Amino acid sequence: MTEEDAPQRALWQPADHFRRAELSDIFPRAAPLEIDLGCGDGAFLLAMAARFPGRNFLGTERMLGRVEKVCRAIARNRLENCRVLRLESHYAAKWLLPVACASVVHIGFPDPWPKRHHHPRRLFQDEFMASLHQVMAPGGEVRIKTDDQPYFLWIEKVIARANGFERIEWPGEADYPSTDFERHFAEQGLPIYRARLRKV
Repeated sequence: MTEEDAPQRALWQPADHFRRAELSDIFPRAAPLEIDLGCGDGAFLLAMAARFPGRNFLGTERMLGRVEKVCRAIARNRLENCRVLRLESHYAAKWLLPVACASVVHIGFPDPWPKRHHHPRRLFQDEFMASLHQVMAPGGEVRIKTDDQPYFLWIEKVIARANGFERIEWPGEADYPSTDFERHFAEQGLPIYRARLRKV
């Protein structure tokens, strides 16, 4: 394959969007898999893949322009352990991602959909937590960040009702890369709300 093909290789296009994939469909090598649901511009995903070459990283993103940008960056940085799936996050978790595949799922700054009549569009719902549980490996972690306090209160209620997860402490990690969102809010002195869960 030529260098021009490299961004296309970074895009994971499932053969069938209506059946669960196998890990080997996503990455040829066996390694712990971390998933960034809603990876946006890919800054966090790319930083993690570069920092931890012994792990595999998959980002999901719905918007085509963002997906193309991340794929180009993956190719430019020669990150063989990083791929992107263009698909809505809940659909991917519910129907497509392999069962018990993820050692860590990162969910950073999901859309808060602040208007009341838009709340059903929020990612965090009871059904999403059940789908997420299927995707997590035993003992796997979910790491959630948001700047939106009302949405975080909503998230806390949803995860409190969810079966099969326990809330655990999330001490500061000096080598944990920040997203563009996080740096923007931190520069303004705004708080970041965090939740860390473990599958039990």
